[in-house]
Amino acid sequence: MQKITTFLWFDNNAEEAINFYLSVFKNGKIKDMVRQGDGGPVFTATFELEGQEFYALNGGPMFKFNEAISLFVKCDTQEEIDHFWEKLSEGGEKSRCGWLKDQFGLCWQIVPPILGELMKDKNQSKASSVIQAMMQMDKIVIQDLKDAYDRG
Repeated sequence: MQKITTFLWFDNNAEEAINFYLSVFKNGKIKDMVRQGDGGPVFTATFELEGQEFYALNGGPMFKFNEAISLFVKCDTQEEIDHFWEKLSEGGEKSRCGWLKDQFGLCWQIVPPILGELMKDKNQSKASSVIQAMMQMDKIVIQDLKDAYDRG
């Protein structure tokens, strides 16, 4: 059992958001859904993406998502980065350094683990070169990070 679960507050579109996320991630499922009355709108739901459980609530318009919290998606290949970057940003906003906001306002970071590895290199010149390259990117491009590392 997962001890800590991310709780997502939606205005009134939790079911739409869940179905969208399930279409983007290969490994996902709805675990439970509580509706308001027979066939009414979703009140609460639990769902899973890539083994991570989430709890969703249609709580009304009082609270909105913001950049203070984001979901971090580790992508080993450029193909994965491209997939999640394009799919999750549909109807949302692309930002800088691998960050985006989806159509529901939820923030995501689409990042390869190699970025952290290169930024922590003991050679400060190489690490700084990678950081500077990343700061110029919207979507993270692995080859551009490697090229910056080699130039450093």
